[in-house]
Amino acid sequence: MNSRKLLYLGFALVGVFSVAVAAFGQVPLESVSKVDLSRYTGRWFEIAKYPNRFERKCDSNTTAIYTLRNDGKISVLNTCKTREGKLTQSNGWAKVVDQATGSKLKVTFFWPFFGDYWIIDLGSKYEYAVIGEPSRTYLWILSRTAKIDDKLYSEIAARLAAKGYDATKLERGRQTD
Repeated sequence: MNSRKLLYLGFALVGVFSVAVAAFGQVPLESVSKVDLSRYTGRWFEIAKYPNRFERKCDSNTTAIYTLRNDGKISVLNTCKTREGKLTQSNGWAKVVDQATGSKLKVTFFWPFFGDYWIIDLGSKYEYAVIGEPSRTYLWILSRTAKIDDKLYSEIAARLAAKGYDATKLERGRQTD
C-alpha cells in the first residue's frame, strides 16, 4: 500500500472514530424544566452522594438549609457531624443562573469561586431532589425526610444511569438523629 492510500485510510479511520464518539458519547446533562424556589427552600437531608473532598470530615447527619434572601440569592447552611461527634457547619450562598427554569444555580462557600448546582431530578411534591453538574463529578440525593424508601431510591438510581451517572459510586448518608 502506498503512502497516499495509508494517509486516506488514516483520515477515514479518524472520521469513523469521531462519528462513533459523537454518537455514543455522553449526552448533555439536563436540569428539570421548572423549580419554584420558594417551595425548594427549607431543610434537606443528604440521602446519598458521590464522595467528595469537601465532605470528607462528615460522618453523619448531613443536612442543607436553603433560605431565600431579599436580593434574590439563596443562603446555604450545610451541617454534619464528624466521626468524633462534633457538629460542623459551612455557610455559603447561591445565585440562579437560569431564570427561565430556576433549576441551574451557582453556589459558593469560598467567594469568588462558584460551583454548578443543577437540580436534575425533583419529586412532584418537592419531597426529594437530585443535584448534579455537567461534568458529573458531583452528585447528591436529598430528601425532606431523613430516610427514603428503597423503591424510590432504586428508581432515582435507575434514572441517574440514563443521565450518564454511575449509581454504583453513590455513598449512602447516615442520618442518626
